[in-house]
Amino acid sequence: MSTSTATPDRVGALLERLESGRYKATHRAMAVVTGLLARPFHKAMHPRGANPSLTQLLALNARLEALFEQDLHNSRAGFYPREVLFDMPLGDYARHLPAIAAQLPRMAWRKHRKQFDDLPTGINPSLYPDYYLRTFHWQTDGWLSARSAQLYDVGVELLFGGTGDVMRRMAIPPLVTALRNTSHRPHILDVGCGTGRFLAALHRSLPNAKLYGVDLSAPYLATAQALLRGVPDLGLLCERGESLPFAPATFDAVTSVFLFHELPRDVRRDVAREAWRVLKPGGLLVLCDAAQLVDSPQLEFFLDNFQSIYHEPFFKSHIQDDLAGILLEAGFSDVTSQSHFVCRVVVGHKPSGAPGEM
Repeated sequence: MSTSTATPDRVGALLERLESGRYKATHRAMAVVTGLLARPFHKAMHPRGANPSLTQLLALNARLEALFEQDLHNSRAGFYPREVLFDMPLGDYARHLPAIAAQLPRMAWRKHRKQFDDLPTGINPSLYPDYYLRTFHWQTDGWLSARSAQLYDVGVELLFGGTGDVMRRMAIPPLVTALRNTSHRPHILDVGCGTGRFLAALHRSLPNAKLYGVDLSAPYLATAQALLRGVPDLGLLCERGESLPFAPATFDAVTSVFLFHELPRDVRRDVAREAWRVLKPGGLLVLCDAAQLVDSPQLEFFLDNFQSIYHEPFFKSHIQDDLAGILLEAGFSDVTSQSHFVCRVVVGHKPSGAPGEM
């Protein structure tokens, strides 16, 4: 190999190592800082909870390091731009920390009193299904206020050690693989889009895609609209995932991120069937959700602890209700699954010859 060829190769390898080092240092620091910040909250919410063993902690850390490696690999493989690796609004999160801290006593008291229906006055309960009218995570206002929407993303990062966005990105590679070379503009629907952070990352990866999002929370959709204001031709609707307002065979892909564990068992299946209905033949459904025992038995301590600390009424059912099996029940084929840290990504395809309706 000539010197002129070897030198750029060495420079490229050095830059890659530097980027990898910077990335890991940033995210490891986030994991430490968020862990320290979250510890008093966990103790307040679950004072008699057991501590994990060294073996359990080492297994969790190994999964964390594997997540970081996968994120770097995905970026190098072209699934999303390199700058997305560092796309975290730390300044905004830091500004919201005092507001979260101010809520902790009320959240602990709410848990102590089991006030899972401590919701804002003035809401119309008839607009929401019963399973939705809860203070999930014991957070103030449940999903039903602008205050809750403002604090949600930083709360997720505290909960997941700064890896919330990283785990969401694990749902992007199957979408890019399937859709980046299509001859038409792909249409993608995100069910339970929340504050829009997954849609924002997806837009960076598939800028030509027409993006839609549905969510039951108008305040969360307003937050998503502000975050996604630079996304052209965006469609956000306040609707239920189990009764989507779209015609059959409308979308090339449907996604859902961290939604299924907050749904009752039968509603999970309703949402999967609705995704099947609105997908075009050959389209794909990509789920990213909390880990399950079927693929991550070594996380049993942490999964059990999670439902003990937070108000997650359907989580115990979720960790035992195989997402891959739900997709197969709904008619999907070629179902695959991957585990990443404390999440699971499951992908299913609507058969090419399938009709729009089941």
